[in-house]
Order: sequence, then C-alpha cells, then structure tokens
Amino acid sequence: MKKQNSNLGNKNIPNYLTIKEIVVKGTKVGGDKKQFVYLDSDKKECTTTYNQTWRQISSIGTFYYIKGLNGKKKIAIIGENCFEWMLAYYATLVGGNISVPMDCKLPVEDLADQLIRCGCDALVYTPKFQPAVDEFKATEGMPEMQYFCTANFPKYLKEGAASLDAGNTEFLDADVQPEDLACISYTSGTTGKSKGVMLTHKNIAINCSSSCRALSGRHAIGFLPLNHSYAWVSALFSTYIITEWGYLCDGLKDIQGDLKKYKPYNFSAVPLVVETIYDRIWKTARKMGREDVLKKGLKISNALMKIGIDKRRKIFKQILDNLGGNLNMIVCGAANLDPKYEKGMHDFGIEIYNGYGATECSPAITCNRPDKHKFGSVGVPLDCCEIKIVDPDEEGVGEIYVKGDNVMKGYYGEPEATAEAFDGEWFKTGDYGRIDEEGFLFMVGRKKNLIILSNGKNVSPEELEDKLARIDYVKEVLVYEENKKIVAEFFLNEEDYPDARGRIQHDVNEFNRKMPLFKNINKVRVRDDEFPKTTTLKIVRDYSKK
Repeated sequence: MKKQNSNLGNKNIPNYLTIKEIVVKGTKVGGDKKQFVYLDSDKKECTTTYNQTWRQISSIGTFYYIKGLNGKKKIAIIGENCFEWMLAYYATLVGGNISVPMDCKLPVEDLADQLIRCGCDALVYTPKFQPAVDEFKATEGMPEMQYFCTANFPKYLKEGAASLDAGNTEFLDADVQPEDLACISYTSGTTGKSKGVMLTHKNIAINCSSSCRALSGRHAIGFLPLNHSYAWVSALFSTYIITEWGYLCDGLKDIQGDLKKYKPYNFSAVPLVVETIYDRIWKTARKMGREDVLKKGLKISNALMKIGIDKRRKIFKQILDNLGGNLNMIVCGAANLDPKYEKGMHDFGIEIYNGYGATECSPAITCNRPDKHKFGSVGVPLDCCEIKIVDPDEEGVGEIYVKGDNVMKGYYGEPEATAEAFDGEWFKTGDYGRIDEEGFLFMVGRKKNLIILSNGKNVSPEELEDKLARIDYVKEVLVYEENKKIVAEFFLNEEDYPDARGRIQHDVNEFNRKMPLFKNINKVRVRDDEFPKTTTLKIVRDYSKK
C-alpha cells in the first residue's frame, strides 16, 4: 500500500557514532528548513529552523563552557516538555558533557537522591521546579552545583552568543568520541529503586541510526516526556537524521486539538494513548447513534481489503479528519498493547507498529515495520542488536537476552548490579518472551513478576492481564499471587457498562474455562479508582499493600 510504504526506513542511513555527528550533519542538511514548532512560556507559537536551533545550541553550549562546564561534567535537567529543555540537552551532549535527564513527576526526595548519587555538577530547571530546587539546596549531602533556570535562557543565550561571535570556539571544537559517556538515565521500573543507566554516544547514536533504517516518517507531534529514552530515538535525534519537523506538545491534555491543528503523519506513543484514541472513536460513534454505520463501513472496507482494494481513508475520512487527516502511523512502545487495538486502528487506516525496548538498550530492541509486521508481536530486532531466549520452557518462553552496540556501559556507581545484569556480552533484560519461526518476538512478562505455584508451574501475570483486558468493559487489570491463590483485581468501565460489576465474575469464569487449570483466576476484586502508575503510565506492582 502506497501510504504504508512511505513509512519504510531509509536503508542508506549510515551508522552515526556520536550525537554530535548526528546534530552537526543534520543541521547542514536541514539548513533553513522548519524544524520545531512549540509554545513559549506565554503560550505563543514559535517556529525554529535547523540553522536557528544550531545557533541556540551553540550559544547555550558556549555559555556552559564560560561557566566551567567544559567537557565530561554532569548536567542534570528537570522540567516539563519545553524548547529550553531540548536546547539544554543538545548543548550538553554536543559539547561533550554528560546529561542526567530527570523524571519531573518523581517525588522531590527521589530526585534529590539521584542528584547525590551521580554527583551532578549543574542543574537546569524550569520555573515550576524552583521549590524543588530550594529543597535540593537544603538537602544534606547534595553536591556543590551550579543552578540555571530556563526563565533566564534569553540572558544565557545572549552571553553565549557574544562569546561565540568574539571567537570562542571551545564548544564547537569539543572532542566527542563514540565511547564517551553521554547520559546517566535513571530507570523508572514498577518495583525497586532506580538505577543510573550509563549510555555512551555510540549506544544512542547507533540505536537512532538503526531505528531510522527500520521506520521513517514525515512531520510529527511529540508528547512523550523528554527525559525518557523513547523520546530521544523517536524525536530528539531522529529529526536530525530524517530532517522532518515536529510540534512539541507539553502533554496529552490538548492532544485532540494538537492533532487537528498540526496534522501529523505519525507520532510515537505508549499503549494508553492508542487505546484512548480507539475507545474514543467508538464512544463518539455510540453517542451520535452511528455505531451500526461504523460497523457496516468496517465490514465493507475489510471485504474490499481482501481483494486488494484499500478504501479505508475514504470510508473513514471523518474519523481520520478528527485526527488531523494525515495520520497513518503510530509507533508504540513502553508497555504491552492488546492486539485488538493494533487490528482496530489498522482497519481505520492507521498502522500501529508495536516495539520493545529497555533504557539499558538505548532503548529500542525490536519493532514491527511495514515490510515485517505481525499483530500481537513486538516485531523483529533492529540491525544494531541480536536477541535470544534463554532456558525456554515447553512453549518456547524464556528470558530475553540482548547483545549489540546499543547495550549500556553499565549502572553508574553499581558494579555489582552491572555484573548481575550481564551474562558475558549478553544483557539480561529480566523480560520473558518467545520468538516464533519467522523471528518475531512475543512478550510474556517480567521475570521478577512471575507467580511460582506450589506444583512448580510458572505463571506470567502479564499474560493473564493481556487476555483479561480484552473483556469489553475492563479498563485496567492487575494479576498477582496472594495466599497461594491467583488474584485478578479490576478497574471497570462502569460509565458505559453500568452492569459491569455484576458481569465480571461470570466473564472470569468463562475465561478460566478456556485456560489451563494452573492459570485459572481464583479470586476477583473490583476497585473504585484507577491503579497507581509510574511516570511512564505502567501500573505499579506493589504487592506489599495487598
């Protein structure tokens, strides 16, 4: 299909070895082309070209050098998505310093702990986090740091630009090597204390190169948190490789309006976003009394697709127009996605390319793509890495190991944890999955979440959750072990399904009949509100509170 093929990656993209190389070469190619559209602190729309962005990166980077942050210094960044965040990040890496991107949704005490553990030299922050900065300064053990508020960026830019124009080329001449440390990125797992993942320039640059060879795109919108490694490969560095522009959102609250206004061809998201868009389409159809019309349209479209005629964008034009009219691809990662959403969005003319990654792998490991796609899978490996399944059971399920140039250097200041994470050259992901005969990876769950029964059988709660989530009125579900019984706890859509509580036990019984006895749900709980989640929208697994 013509639209789909436009998402094919460019096989001629070389392996970039440093982030500086990506940004410098991308600027030369992009030149005066539009690069970023964003809202400033006064909510005024601003546009910048590749050359203009480079001028600002160089000015901030030179300002860093004036302040003594001249190579291999650790510069943390905390704040909501904004253009200044990106400038600070690019300037840090292009100048050979080490970035510590922080999760602004974490408690202040957790952020303070990370700053202390990695021994930061400077902190860039947005005005919103001034109270947190005041607490950092009063925290015992906090290293001596320089603090730079993004509200003062006009002054920093002016000072850096003046030095540049006077002939200061220290920043421009910074020597950046592939094995240099680029980032210390703290993990945001659903259990346990965060660890500082050390990623080199080569790790990130190779991963971005490989990702762009697998999937391409046109202008996009970006709303993933900029501190998350998924945003780096999908937006921050890919823009310099494919030289396409993007609109920077400050969050999901205005997603509907942003889609209509900026008309993206693609964007990257977590499953919750895809699920929300799909569910909203059907909810709107029901509200307008057009659910039967939509079902009829799908029936006709799918029949035509079987004989090679694709009329999806015509039949579902109204739906697509509500999403901007151009959207044809969503790259999805960070958590499991129910295949019904992949298939459902595909039926409307929007391809969902699900993938799998880990911060320790910069982060992309596998992904679906137009020429290699299978519903329910997380795709095949990128060309920068290999995967294998270790100690598979009778169903071929075992732990996923990864080896390649995208795999981290180790955990900062934690040699024992680093040694534990590797088996020779192979990184032990802690995730369980299986690889089919065509090389597609299917996720099963996390090793540390496995429920080990008294008969020796291992049960993946994620596998059961994935299946239970397909019950129409189930919004969220968490499966765990309690007193040697498998418990399923639900948050239900009682707004659209008022009888959901009365139906759930019956539907779980039906589920049990289709599953092996040892995978049966023994107890059902229904909660009144959503589950608590991590900042990457994964349900927190805290069994100690059950």
